[in-house]
Amino acid sequence: MDHPIKKKTIIERKIRYDGTIAEYSCQRLKIGKDDAVLYYRLEKSVSLRRGETELTIPEGSHTISFYWTERPYNVYIWIGPEGNYRGSYLNIVRNTHISDRVVSYEDLILDVLVLPDGRYSVLDEDELPEPLEQFEQGHVNHVLCTLIQSLDSLIPPLVAESEGLSKKTTSGPWT
Repeated sequence: MDHPIKKKTIIERKIRYDGTIAEYSCQRLKIGKDDAVLYYRLEKSVSLRRGETELTIPEGSHTISFYWTERPYNVYIWIGPEGNYRGSYLNIVRNTHISDRVVSYEDLILDVLVLPDGRYSVLDEDELPEPLEQFEQGHVNHVLCTLIQSLDSLIPPLVAESEGLSKKTTSGPWT
């Protein structure tokens, strides 16, 4: 059963492939048995670059992030200070766990950056300890190929949901 939107802090715990941990204090928007939606406000601008593709998320933007226990990825939707969609970021993950206090997952290094016009870039392939086809017995490559093929159907509904949630969170006690 889903819990209603509450002004309550939750920790996003990212367990990197090397075992180090990063934690972020977020606001929970939805916590279900098998899925979660969190809100995070960016205190400073963030720039991502891959070849000719560059995306800057300005200060004052926020992220609506989606997690599923049964999917091998997480999706982050960036909303600018003006309320406009700025881009998406997908992590390939495993072992996502959701509770009332923590959403944790193991990061499998590769990420996909999606621009508002639909163009995408694969990030961090240079950080893999072995060729992509061999890494994690080919599992990450399989997930990556599946994700890329499904971007056109996956991203638009999440953007629409994020824009709706964004209006609720930015007009309420969240900011």
